[in-house]
Amino acid sequence: MTTSQPSQILNLPNILTMTRIATIPLLAALLMSPTRSAGFWAAALFAVASITDWLDGYLARRMGIVTTFGKFLDPIADKLIVMAALIMILPFDRVPAWMVLVILGREIIITGLRGIASTEGIVIQASNLGKYKTIFQIVAIIGLVLHYNYNWFFGVSHTLLTVNMHNVGMFFLWIATVLTIWSGVDYLIRFIKVIVR
Repeated sequence: MTTSQPSQILNLPNILTMTRIATIPLLAALLMSPTRSAGFWAAALFAVASITDWLDGYLARRMGIVTTFGKFLDPIADKLIVMAALIMILPFDRVPAWMVLVILGREIIITGLRGIASTEGIVIQASNLGKYKTIFQIVAIIGLVLHYNYNWFFGVSHTLLTVNMHNVGMFFLWIATVLTIWSGVDYLIRFIKVIVR
């Protein structure tokens, strides 16, 4: 059941979404420091906030309290926290500026197109490409925020493996950037088809 009554705005899924937005200033404050400890706590906070992205949608569907407010706020919360993280690590040269520009530009364009479509009473559903793009962005940002080398011990022999989290983050960011462009073009084509029809 879908509802948008004012009394339903402050439900648990929407509160989780608003909490995700409320974590952005703390995330930004942590990312102002390039230290390992600040990066660790920022990555942990970002990971928890990202989990609430899945949890709020799951609870809304499970509890039958999907609201217009929630549908509007949830994707905005996702975009805000992703862009806050990417912008805050730019001064430390942890991410290429052009990639941030591509990701930010895509989100602005698609949000604008969604707004145009909604004024015409048209809903263009998000594709799986968009969902994969978000997952790769999240994994990439966690890696980029952690940034430093970390030692991992494996197996009974405790084999030492040193992993550079910056390289891990950049690997996933390249995939996320390709998916960002691909999903953006896919949405634009579907938007044109629907508008022409």
